[in-house]
Parts: sequence; structure tokens; C-alpha cells
Amino acid sequence: MNCKNCNNTLRTDYSYCPDCGGKVVRQRITNKSLIYDFLERYFNLDNTFLKTIWHMLIKPEEVCGGYISGLRKKYLNPVSMLAISLTASGFILFLMKKLAWGNIDFSKISYVQTSSGGAGTEKIMASTMEYSSLLFLFYIPVLAFASYVFFNKKNYNLAEHMVTAIYALTSFSIISAVYAIITLLISPQFYIDVALIYSLVMVLFCGYVAYRNSLDKKTSLFWRVPLFLMVFLVGYFGISILTLGALLITGEISFQDFMPAK
Repeated sequence: MNCKNCNNTLRTDYSYCPDCGGKVVRQRITNKSLIYDFLERYFNLDNTFLKTIWHMLIKPEEVCGGYISGLRKKYLNPVSMLAISLTASGFILFLMKKLAWGNIDFSKISYVQTSSGGAGTEKIMASTMEYSSLLFLFYIPVLAFASYVFFNKKNYNLAEHMVTAIYALTSFSIISAVYAIITLLISPQFYIDVALIYSLVMVLFCGYVAYRNSLDKKTSLFWRVPLFLMVFLVGYFGISILTLGALLITGEISFQDFMPAK
């Protein structure tokens, strides 16, 4: 028999092609095999996905450092983690639009309140929400730069800090997706009201991952952590301001939305 991918001659007992690494498929596609392929692609049925999430909580330096040093089978790679995270974010966005949006009182959201009241707040949040996945990607280089400057005793380069940033942000996003789904189904208003606390926890978790991936002493955390958080938050709010500027330029929101209602 021949490999369907590279046409290399295979022995009948081969499960994978030794030349290109392609999997040997002998049976037709069924519902069962389709589901298995999906789960294997995204979650690796050998518990690689769950192991990655759990170890990012208790020993993130092994996950991130392992990938950087060449360990590629024990944990899920950062690209797959990013794909799962964006998929989960898309589902949360769907729940927000289809189920939760009509149950939110935007006039009570003080941290994004405009002078025109709930209507302006709703418009701004709706416009920003459309670009949430893109904004998530922008946070990765911001986090990587902050950890590169303040947590870099291992002398990782910026690209390697990008790996740790992806692992940190995607792990938090995937774990918090469970909370987000449950909260949106039970109390959408509460989910929106505590969004700032959610963002703060995300920043703290990213700082924790950055520290665990360094060799810095605990005593140095007194100055490293505040500076790390400052740079990260400046980048975080800088992206938010640029987003509002882009929405104003494209006309999705206007200065009128910030004006007091007559």
C-alpha cells in the first residue's frame, strides 16, 4: 500500500508513514471517527490538554520552559492553546449576543458609563465586543514585552517570551470560560459588573506565570511586580484607547455618544 500524502510505499502494519509522518487511514469516515479526530486535534485524548491546563496553574515554568527547550509532546503547543481559547471566546460572544444582551442594564455599568447614559455605553460595548478576539491577540506582545524587561534572568529572547505570554493568556481564558458561561446563563448583569475584577485577576495570573518562568529571587518581587504590572496596564489601557480611536475613525461610534442627552 502507498501513503495517501506522499505516495511512499508502506508496510501493511504501519499506522503512520515513516517518511512524512502522515496517519494511515484504512476506514471510512464515521460520526465516531469524526468526533474522535476533533477531540484528538484540540484536546489530545491522552489528557495532554488537561495536563497543560493543570500544570499552568501549579508549575507553569515546566510547560513554557519545556516548549522553549524543545519538549513538544508532553504538553499542548501554544498555537493549539490559542485556537481553543479563541473558540471558547467566540462561544462566549455568541452567548452574550443571543442570550445575555437583553438582560443587561447598561445604565448601571459605572466603569464604562458615558454622559449620554446606558444607550451610549451599550453602543460602545457592542462595537468593542466585535473586536474582542483581535484585542486578545494584541495583549500577547504587551505581556511578552513586560516579562522580557522585568522577568528575564533566564535570558529568553522576545519570541520565547511570546510563548510564555500565549500560554499564560490562553490558560486563563480557557479556565475562566467555564465561569463566564455559567455566569452569563445565570446572571449576565453580574458578569458585566465584575468585568474589571476579572481583568485584574488576569493581569495577576500573567504576572505569576512570568515570575515562575524566571529565576528571580522572591525579594526582588517587591519592585519587579509593580513595574511589570505598570507596563502591562499601560499597554492594556493603551490598546483600549487606540480601539476607541479606531471606532471613532470608522464611524462605529461618535463623539455624540459621549455627549449628555438633551
